[in-house]
Amino acid sequence: MPYEMGLVFQWLITLDNHFLRLNLSQKASPFFSRLTEKPIHIYCERYSAREKIQFGVNIMALLLKTTRFIESQIDAFLDIVSDSAMMFQLAVEDYLNDRNEQFEQRLAQIRDNEHRADDLRVSIERFLYERTLIPENRGDVLAILENTDEVIDNIKDSLLQFSIEMPQIPEVLDDLWLQTTKASVAAVEQLVFAVRSFFRDLAAVNNYIHKVYFFEREADHIGERLRRLIFSLDIELSQKSQLRFFAIHIEKISDYAQAVCDRLSIYTIKRQL
Repeated sequence: MPYEMGLVFQWLITLDNHFLRLNLSQKASPFFSRLTEKPIHIYCERYSAREKIQFGVNIMALLLKTTRFIESQIDAFLDIVSDSAMMFQLAVEDYLNDRNEQFEQRLAQIRDNEHRADDLRVSIERFLYERTLIPENRGDVLAILENTDEVIDNIKDSLLQFSIEMPQIPEVLDDLWLQTTKASVAAVEQLVFAVRSFFRDLAAVNNYIHKVYFFEREADHIGERLRRLIFSLDIELSQKSQLRFFAIHIEKISDYAQAVCDRLSIYTIKRQL
């Protein structure tokens, strides 16, 4: 069931034989406060059954329109998350191949993505608080956005540290380094699919969550091999410690994706009850 229909049905169950016992007063929503100075149930008592039913249909249409707008904004937000993950992988490849100029360009793009994502998230949050007529699921949606936004923050922070410290990565580490990166990016991509499904196809959410967990484990396993290889090299201990720091940072991207899915799984169960 599409997310907006779920919201509509939640609203509909508040209707009883008196047609509109909404549990909403004039203070509950700016929309209702414009209708009358009295509580909504008093307003509804003035009208016939047909007028009340039409009123309910109009409210349903408004709910659907509002939710479609929110979903389009969330889609735009998730597009930024997906783009940032793919750009992160390209940036790591640039760094390993000494393409420093391209690396810095990708970092600048991800920084811009982070700002755009923050602006979108704040805009969505404000809209949900100011315009949404049904607040029951609002907290879950806000939490999903805020947690997913942390994934972009982690991606940006990781590349920023590369730019600041410029670690010297021995060529023998390149393959495992890139494998770890790809596993973390794959986890983020599956996270994006999971969140999209939460709003469109609830039955598919767990499938994508399972894939996030799979790629998070892969990132951990490959990351462990990478760290073991780092400490087997004949280089200074300080360089080993620095390389371990960066390897762990790349792994943590998949950890953040898993953390979002842990909460998303709970929100999915709540919607299925």
